[in-house]
Order: sequence, then C-alpha cells, then structure tokens
Amino acid sequence: MAINILMPALSPTMTEGTVARWLKKEGDMIQSGDVIAEIETDKATMEVEAADEGILGKILIPEGTENVAVKTPIAILVDEGEDVPDAPAAGNKPAVEEKTEAKAEKPAPIEISSFDPDKKPAVVDKGKGERIFISPLARRVAKEHGVDIASLTGTGPNGRILRRDVEKAKGQKPAPAAHSAAPAAGHVEHVKHSGMRKVIARRLTESKTQVPHFYVSVDIELDALLALRSQLNKALEAEGCKISVNDMVIKAVALALKKLPGLNVQFTEAEMLHFEDVDISMAVSIPDGLVTPVIRQADRKSLKEISQEARSLATRARDGKLSPEDYQGGTFSISNMGMFGVKDFAAIINPPQAAILAVASGEKRPVVRDGELAVATVMTATLSVDHRAVDGALGAQWLNVLRDLIQNPYSLVL
Repeated sequence: MAINILMPALSPTMTEGTVARWLKKEGDMIQSGDVIAEIETDKATMEVEAADEGILGKILIPEGTENVAVKTPIAILVDEGEDVPDAPAAGNKPAVEEKTEAKAEKPAPIEISSFDPDKKPAVVDKGKGERIFISPLARRVAKEHGVDIASLTGTGPNGRILRRDVEKAKGQKPAPAAHSAAPAAGHVEHVKHSGMRKVIARRLTESKTQVPHFYVSVDIELDALLALRSQLNKALEAEGCKISVNDMVIKAVALALKKLPGLNVQFTEAEMLHFEDVDISMAVSIPDGLVTPVIRQADRKSLKEISQEARSLATRARDGKLSPEDYQGGTFSISNMGMFGVKDFAAIINPPQAAILAVASGEKRPVVRDGELAVATVMTATLSVDHRAVDGALGAQWLNVLRDLIQNPYSLVL
C-alpha cells in the first residue's frame, strides 16, 4: 500500500522547512532508517530517515522548494510491483503551494469599489474597464515586493495571475521612472531571505517590542583571569586543549547565576519559571545569521569540559549540523564580540529568557588603585534584562557578583 512521506517536524517550534536535497531518487529501494533527504530549518540542515521500507515511487516536492508546511506529503513510498499513485492519499495537506492557490481559482469577482487592502480580492480594476484576475497569495506577494500587477500576464486558468507570475516578474528590472530628479541607482543585488533570517527578524522584533529591556554595564579587570588562563593552557598543552576567555566567562556567568538565581528565570503571563539547572546559550555567528547552542549545567562542568563542548557546538553550528537538542532550552545567553575589538554594546534578549550578557573586548585602560594611577586590561560587560522578570537592583547585584568572580578567577577551577 502506498505511504505518504511527510515533511517532519524537526523541532517543537518548526512549522515549515526547505527540501534542501534528496539523497534517494525515484525507483530506489528504501530500508527503514535510510537517510532519504536533507531538510533545512531555521536553525540547521538536518537529515531525515525513512520510517518504513519500500520503493521511492514519486518525489512530490523537488529540491530547493521552500516554505513546505510540516505534515505536507513530500514523497510517496510504494511496495515492490505496486503502481505509483499520481497524488498523495486523500486526507493529506496539498503538496505544494500552487495547489492551495488552485482551490481559490473560482471566487466571485470583486469590484474595485469594494476593494480593501486587508482583505483578499480576486479581481481589481486597471482603470480602463479592464479587470485583473489575481489569486490572493499572488496579490500579497506582489504588494510585499512592489510588483505592479497591471504589468503582469497571468498563466493560470482564464489568464489569472498566480504567485509564479509575480515571482518571475520580481527578477526583472523595473523601468526607470520618468522625470525623476534622483540619480539612477547602481546595480542592486536582491538576496532572498533564508528561513533563519526570517526567524531572527521575527523573534528579535518581538523581543524589542514586547519585552521591556533595561541595561546595566560594569567594567571588569581581566589581568588575573588572563594570567590563570595562561597557566591552565600551559598545563593542558599536551592534551591539545586550549581554554579561551569566553570559556572562562561562561563558567563565571554560570557560577554567578548559582549565587544569584533570580536571573535564571523566565517570565510568563501566569507565573515565573525558576530553573535549577544553569544552561548557557552562547551566540555563534554563522554566514547567514546567528544560532545559540546550549552548554547545559555549565556550573557543574570544568573549564576543560566547557572548552571542548563550546568548540564542538560552534563547529557544528557553522557546518549546519546542530540537532534541535543542541539549541533548545537555554536559561541565559552570552553574546561575545570581544574578538572584533568592540568596546561595548547592548544585546537583545533571546526570548523566552530573561537576560543576556554582552561581552566586549579587553583593552588596556587607566585605572585607580589605592589612590594611584595604574594600567589594567579592562572589558565592559553589559547586562540586558527583562524588567518584567528582574528588577534593576538585582541586575546590578548580579553584575557585581560576576565581576568579583572574574577578577578573582581561582573559584572557576575549584
């Protein structure tokens, strides 16, 4: 019996994905557990294994297709000798978006007098008695990308404009506006947003507009920590392990959260969630965005363990090989831009967490010790806090605890 292979939900928050690559072709024998495709989510590219065995009878969603909804049939598996059906079994979601558009091919025409940009008309008026038949999805895409629908030729039934017609027009250069006083623009490259970039934009916009941020900064002297790091790396040299400043900051943050756990929380409308485990999300820059893999129970791990885990997570993040378990469930985030020579910055909270620490570069600065001027290596750390969950005094107290741990770093190895 034919079996539909569905777009899997590779994480609890995944609603759609991209079929990045098929690793099997039509006609191939499939065994349970075989890797059949690679699916790109907003976080990583992940392999999909077959749950059943049979022959890959038909691929419904070709490579490169974006925005495929979870549970959409992407292929059909059949038994040996069985005829391959032309379409998925009844009761499943449509396989591609064009099929969804086709369902709306016969609405009653809507006159221009009743046009509402927030509704979904199928017909608009060109202004000379000629009507334009356009699907609701195509109209929305055209509006988002500034495509003049009056210039389009529809390829749907009865000349109806579909999304594919708008997408084709998006790749064409618009004619220059007549009598424009502005100088002509040079070449503009149009780069389509990836799923990751869309998610970053949505989540950070929600964070800045819905979470009341406040910021607290402190200068921290690093000389003692740098000296300890040098000693540790000399001792670990034979093992091929190297401790970074970021590894030590992760451990210090975790210990500070243990001492003042009021920041290891999440705010919900009904209650506050207090976490026993300290799971640190560390921001990792990748070519198309940012991911935050998690070092779990960081307060219980040695600096060597944190170093090894951090490097493994960062490497897999840049290779697009993180699993959902690698980046879900952090309780506090660290964003370190010290390697770029940044003097100070404020990071945006990674919801639903309540705080994030922005770590800048260490630099030689004048300091006053016992009334005498001296020079020290100093970095500025800025804490961004959700004011619904944490009050200002607690944020300041926590930063003081962190500063003490970093300036007296031997507690990091005890």
